[in-house]
Amino acid sequence: MSKPPDLNGLAKQYLDLWQQQLGGVAEDDQAAEIMARTVELMNAGASTFAAMAATAQGYPTRSDEDANARSSESPRSFQSQQSDGSVAPSPAAAPVASDHDLAEFARRLARLEERVAAMEAGAKKSLENADPDLPALVAAVDAEACRRLRTFTDGVTRYRDHPRPRRRALPEFWRQGSTRVLNYGIHAGPGLPGPPVLVVPSLINRGTILDLTEKRSLMRHLAAEGFWPFLVEWGAPGEDERNFDLSDYICGRLEPALDEICRTAGQAPAVVGYCMGGNLALALTVRKPVQVGALALLATPWDFHAGPAGTVKMLKVMAPGLTAMIGQLGELPVDVLQAMFTTLDPYLTTLKFQRFATLETGSEKARQFVALEDWLNDGVPLVGPVAEECLIGGYVENTPAKGAWKVGGTPVLPDEVKVPALIVIPTRDHIVPPGSATALADAIPEAQRMTLAAGHIGMMAGSRAPAMHYKPLTKWLKETLGEIN
Repeated sequence: MSKPPDLNGLAKQYLDLWQQQLGGVAEDDQAAEIMARTVELMNAGASTFAAMAATAQGYPTRSDEDANARSSESPRSFQSQQSDGSVAPSPAAAPVASDHDLAEFARRLARLEERVAAMEAGAKKSLENADPDLPALVAAVDAEACRRLRTFTDGVTRYRDHPRPRRRALPEFWRQGSTRVLNYGIHAGPGLPGPPVLVVPSLINRGTILDLTEKRSLMRHLAAEGFWPFLVEWGAPGEDERNFDLSDYICGRLEPALDEICRTAGQAPAVVGYCMGGNLALALTVRKPVQVGALALLATPWDFHAGPAGTVKMLKVMAPGLTAMIGQLGELPVDVLQAMFTTLDPYLTTLKFQRFATLETGSEKARQFVALEDWLNDGVPLVGPVAEECLIGGYVENTPAKGAWKVGGTPVLPDEVKVPALIVIPTRDHIVPPGSATALADAIPEAQRMTLAAGHIGMMAGSRAPAMHYKPLTKWLKETLGEIN
């Protein structure tokens, strides 16, 4: 007599394979290409129906010249400035589809409906002729799916209710508008705390990722090693920042903050930039070469087309819709940014809360999870011009790698960096693909590079971050600033 099948084990394998396949689709260029074509066709169809509706209502349709005029009136976007000083237009609305396009869309839809009907018929026939154990397997799969869902919701509930320690207040060194510079220097005795280091985070998330907890804090590590660290905290954009572009943040905020640090410390600080903050730090260094002692860029994108081709294609076809949203709202909301990041790994959120549900409340791992998740959920919107500059100028037009990105009218060219530079490249980074950061290392003369077997967030807040990242970075800073001083 044969051994009965382990239906519960098979159910787990089935759902695991399903999750792996769905996650694989998110990384598959061909799947992304198909999705991009679908979105492009939908955009074209929507434009056609909108034009038909306007005609039926007696409203005049706008010509291409009108569309170009409207694009020139949209929020300014320095990312579109070309090498010759000209300004490239923002992505135009999706082209109006022809009757042929609509007919092709109808044919594809009909074929899809036929395939779905055939699959349903085949599934029904298979069930009729199925093995007697199949209903039991279906029930086991259903039970396993329900168990996973309950574990996920339990994890979310426990995260919400988990106790949170009060963060220590830090002295404010400098402030303008929503931008603050926090002072992490440890001063015990006469003189100044140590060599200054200005750390610049991304505009998308708050700088707390650099000071997550006592044990996962680059800022506290730098202070403990004798440096005088300063952290830029951008804050949520206020009225003063509503129309800011990257030039405003760099020229109007970073430059005066750098001036004040140089005046107070009596020497040029090292500048460290993380993610998008690395782009801002690079521009600051190019514009203020005498006032920067050294430059370290951590997981900083440069060649935005070095990642998966399907992702670039998808963003290109999404550009008209994103531009319209930004124009309407004046910003790119946090929820939209979160949704875009989620597509990189669709099941990540589900799996991490399922794992958290198994942790003991108050344990070290639970506290680290809550701190990191709080940071992830505390993002800030990107104001309109910055959003266009990053998404359209970066991911669609790839202006940085083309030498067309300008700040305050000056091209930001990596080969103009004359100070010692270190490029840190996490090899498991899905947000900034290694090839994108490597392009920056290749473009800066004599730049040193450090590769880490980590992801974008893990390099900064993972359990191995202090030993794998903080210590080598600190060693480089000591050696470099010692040589300069």
